[in-house]
Amino acid sequence: MNFRKLGSSDIEVSDISLGSWLTYSGGVQREQAAACVQAAFEAGINFIDTANVYGRGASETLLGEVLAGRERASYVLATKVFFPMSDTDRGLSAVQIHKQIDASLARLKTDYVDLYQCHRYDDHTPLEETMQALGEVVRSGKARHIGFSEWPAQKIAESLAIAGVERWVSSQPQYSMLWRAPEAAVIPLCEQEGISQIVWSPLGQGVLTGKYAPGQPPPPDSRAASESMGGFIDSLVKPPVLEAVQRLAPVAQAAGLTMVQLALAWVLRKDNVASAIVGASRPEQVHANASATGIKLDADTLAAIDEALGDVVVR
Repeated sequence: MNFRKLGSSDIEVSDISLGSWLTYSGGVQREQAAACVQAAFEAGINFIDTANVYGRGASETLLGEVLAGRERASYVLATKVFFPMSDTDRGLSAVQIHKQIDASLARLKTDYVDLYQCHRYDDHTPLEETMQALGEVVRSGKARHIGFSEWPAQKIAESLAIAGVERWVSSQPQYSMLWRAPEAAVIPLCEQEGISQIVWSPLGQGVLTGKYAPGQPPPPDSRAASESMGGFIDSLVKPPVLEAVQRLAPVAQAAGLTMVQLALAWVLRKDNVASAIVGASRPEQVHANASATGIKLDADTLAAIDEALGDVVVR
């Protein structure tokens, strides 16, 4: 497993990491989730990402149980705050940040997280209040570093201009061969400021594995066929997208790679991407994802990817 430095921090994370968004918030059973976490450690993955809102605490609770007994310093743990946890608990106010970090730590059965992330930008809370509260969390020892997910570049820049506050070390955007929007402004700004990307949905929620065939029903054990996990995939399983993804198969074959390896190596081609977060419902998926570590794509392969995908790419 290859490791990359997380922004300006002293943390090194595996370039493939294990996420828990749809899978461990209720999409798979505890035994499967535990097996996937075990497989991640066996593969050399040291970075696990979750959020308080995943299953309204269910994902954090499961991970707290599964990780119990492991040496805390042996893995890097990240969680997030912003989305509603009740009718009254949401956002990035100082009250919420302090309340939610304590609740997350209790569910995760740990004294600290390595990375505490703002899950979205909060238009209803002054930015200075949020940044000051995050600094208090770090100074209290409840988080080592802070990050954000899906913040607009303008708000990132505004936060960086506030004097005397904690510095971001990470950005967590959606990023894949199909979704390249962060390349326009977020990634260049972060490169300039020493902030790493830890990208989610690098496999396009599984679409970039090639398992969804145009005009065919989804495999019964796939995310698209799942009532609990399929609600976010609709735009990615439209015929033009699936047809374009099928054109990637010979590109992967020519490079001697699987479709999974091709997609993950593509996001990791950028030095600013510290890790690609992957979900898995079976241990063999974890190992398949981990096999992409360290793969480099040559210029011809990158050009062939662009030609195959054409205008289905979101930029």
